[in-house]
Amino acid sequence: MLARYWRIIGIWLAIGLASCSKHEEVERHQPPPTVSVVKAKIEDLSRDIVLTAEFRPFQSIDVMAKVAGYIKTINVDVGSRVQAGQLLATLEIPEMADDLARAKASLERSQAEVVRARDELQQAQSEKDIVHLTYTRMDNVSKARPGLVAQQEIDDAQSKDLVADAKIASARSALAAAQQQVHMSDAELARVNTMFNYTKVTAPFAGVITKRYADTGSMIQAGTASQTQAMPVVQLAENTLLRLILPVPESSVASVHTGQQVEVNVPTLKRSFPGKVARFADSLAMDTRTMHTEVDVPNPDWMLIPGMYAEVHLGLEKRDHVLTVPVTAVHDGTVFVVTPDNLVAIEKVETGLHTADRVEIRSGLKENDVVVVGTTSELREGASVTPKLASEGS
Repeated sequence: MLARYWRIIGIWLAIGLASCSKHEEVERHQPPPTVSVVKAKIEDLSRDIVLTAEFRPFQSIDVMAKVAGYIKTINVDVGSRVQAGQLLATLEIPEMADDLARAKASLERSQAEVVRARDELQQAQSEKDIVHLTYTRMDNVSKARPGLVAQQEIDDAQSKDLVADAKIASARSALAAAQQQVHMSDAELARVNTMFNYTKVTAPFAGVITKRYADTGSMIQAGTASQTQAMPVVQLAENTLLRLILPVPESSVASVHTGQQVEVNVPTLKRSFPGKVARFADSLAMDTRTMHTEVDVPNPDWMLIPGMYAEVHLGLEKRDHVLTVPVTAVHDGTVFVVTPDNLVAIEKVETGLHTADRVEIRSGLKENDVVVVGTTSELREGASVTPKLASEGS
């Protein structure tokens, strides 16, 4: 019975050894596994974020009248493209024409007063010359021949000379007052002219009329702080240059700088446009933890319309001429390299900039090294593999 037991065990051992030998033989003849590989290459690498915003006019205002009046003519309508300084509308203010005529008449009267005062000064100067000459002659005769001319006559001549001096001083004062009145009248005329010019409503900058509030005959109030209910004439927007307002997250704020070039993609037009960071708040909004950042986008052909949505590719980091591999080639700081003998070598690498699909390799690899992409859980150091070149980006 015991002999039979040991015979059975021997049979099972023989069968097991034969099976193991057969399995090892199969393994020796099984082909190496196929792995997807790519070559490490030199390229420019950049990382960016995509933010969405809507186009806004660079400037948009309600054009107000500076004086109250009735619309006499209005020269523009919705969609009209205007240049800076172009006449938009003309107001009718009859009483202002009277003020202008009155100011002109006042100036002319002041100028006439200057002419009269100047003539009086010249007359006083002439009288002074005669009186002074008479006094000088009488005084000289009295000194040459004492007693020939009565002292009373000499005193009268001297008194008339002094009176003539006083008349000259008075005439000069009158001339100065008349000239000052001319300046005042001229200033008043300039003020009335300025107010009269306000009857012409002009465009402060080049743009397009986006809304028209008034028609011919409409009563327009002066657009001052005291007239809070004043109705605008038109709404004007500058659309040749648009702006995008982006909420840049806190993690990306340090990478934003003025003048930074960005790519602006407009899905509805299926086109991209160049833009640049023109200004930013340099402060975070406490509720959203984002920074107000504005991108200017030129629009010379008016293709872009305010209100359109755009995707802004804002570059955060850039590396030029660096060694890169796909992100799927790096596993916990290591890369599986396939040697020229088709053997697996595990290399530790130092990585730099990461993008959505590429990784910068600072050390551990060199250009054209063949690396495995995808899963590597079944690969071991020194294992034989069959490399298969994968398409770029795999």
